[in-house]
Amino acid sequence: MADKPANFLKIFFFAFFIGTYLYFLGFYLTRSSPSFAPATSNFAQITDTVATSTEKVSRVVDGDTLEIEGGVKVRLIGIDTPEMKNKNKTIDCFAAEAKKKAEGLLMNKDVVLEKDVSETDRYGRLLRYVYLDGEMINDKLVKEGYAKMATFPPDVKNAKVFLASEKFARENQSGLWQACK
Repeated sequence: MADKPANFLKIFFFAFFIGTYLYFLGFYLTRSSPSFAPATSNFAQITDTVATSTEKVSRVVDGDTLEIEGGVKVRLIGIDTPEMKNKNKTIDCFAAEAKKKAEGLLMNKDVVLEKDVSETDRYGRLLRYVYLDGEMINDKLVKEGYAKMATFPPDVKNAKVFLASEKFARENQSGLWQACK
């Protein structure tokens, strides 16, 4: 009679460990591939910590958000441009100029997207640094006064770069720093 509880505990722990193992195996397998990338993605690991992909820009939503082929929206990390449609349903100062600049730089171009720490924001948009011909577009928009620095942990790898670029734009009264006083 004393063997029944002992056998029950053995079976219980065996099932518990098998279940836990299967759970973590399933979690690992579903998280190890970049499910965000469209089927045509050229996703590649460059180093152990930097994930990049080359994608074609199909639409520019506003100065800091774009859409790549496949309908995936991408939010540029570390910057904030004036809103095309704010809470009052009006256009913020310099929003149209920021969008036009982003369109001129990125529309129908192949860009390299680089991940920092976070995969997506609360709206489901990919969070990425965007490079065109080796130049970081996020920083270019800040340096030329089309965007302000807006870093949010844990995605702060380039915070010092953006801080210096914003200081440069402010001192030179570039873009929104001149137009939106």
